[in-house]
Amino acid sequence: MPGSTTGLSLGLDIGGTSVKGVLLDPARPDRDLRAARSEPYARPDRERLAAALLDVARALLHPGEPISAVGVCAPGLRDESGVIIRAVNVPGLEGASILDLIDEAVCRPLNISLAAQRGGGAVFEFADAHAAALDFHRRHPAPNPPGRLLALSLGTGVGACVLDESPIGPIPLIVSGPGPGHLGHIDVTIEADPAHAPHGPDGARATLESYIGLPALRSRFGDALPSAVASGLLRPDRPPLAALVRAIRIAHAIYRPRRIALLGGVGLALRPIAPDIRAAAADALTSLAHEDWTLEIGDDDLHAARGAAWIAARAAPAPTEA
Repeated sequence: MPGSTTGLSLGLDIGGTSVKGVLLDPARPDRDLRAARSEPYARPDRERLAAALLDVARALLHPGEPISAVGVCAPGLRDESGVIIRAVNVPGLEGASILDLIDEAVCRPLNISLAAQRGGGAVFEFADAHAAALDFHRRHPAPNPPGRLLALSLGTGVGACVLDESPIGPIPLIVSGPGPGHLGHIDVTIEADPAHAPHGPDGARATLESYIGLPALRSRFGDALPSAVASGLLRPDRPPLAALVRAIRIAHAIYRPRRIALLGGVGLALRPIAPDIRAAAADALTSLAHEDWTLEIGDDDLHAARGAAWIAARAAPAPTEA
């Protein structure tokens, strides 16, 4: 039965600036056995990406430990066969199947037998926003009355997942592709002159990602995002956060969430001004919104990796007796 694995579960989150990983014991999913991250990179090619994956796996795995499942999160557009055909922020993924990449970069170098078990479902791929949302939900159960969770993953890119409560656990809302739509690509033009609006990495103008994605913030504030928040340079009436506020207001009309969580590295950096963001979004908000909606912040930037490890452990097939 699902979740009956006898080994450990490895979660890998291939992000736009690094690879993050978490090792879980399915019998004790309330705590991480180990966590690691690669050295930072920018638009890595296949060789650099494979090296980063191997570095993280080596830091997490001890010789002889049984690994029953691997969960992987990776960005990009896929073709019908699952091959990534476009990954703007991680070009090393283009032309790759995630299963083949993990086999090549992790399983074979470390002599992990999962490569032979892929047909049995021991390596799993998940959307990062979905994995992160499930981990946040697991660590922060819905209050009474339970309600819909909208989790925004704010990092190099911007992703979203909507989770609905059900008797069997949280169920993701699927509208387009593997999720509720592409919230990072909605038009949130802030400037009065649209011609001055920023362009995202894919060339699209005035998208949420072009304002609040990490590359956009670095172009405005350098690497000093926390100090920009602390000093008041980044506030809800400035374009980056004004765009986020507008997206949250739009999301209330579309999804009607009771809870909104800001995840990812950028989301964590916004913790000190979360009340200000919530107040700006709530000002004359649509009557469709729940009056008691909350804005929450993630625990760390490992939600996607941890969530991937947790889901993979539950999805992996039970071991068969010899």
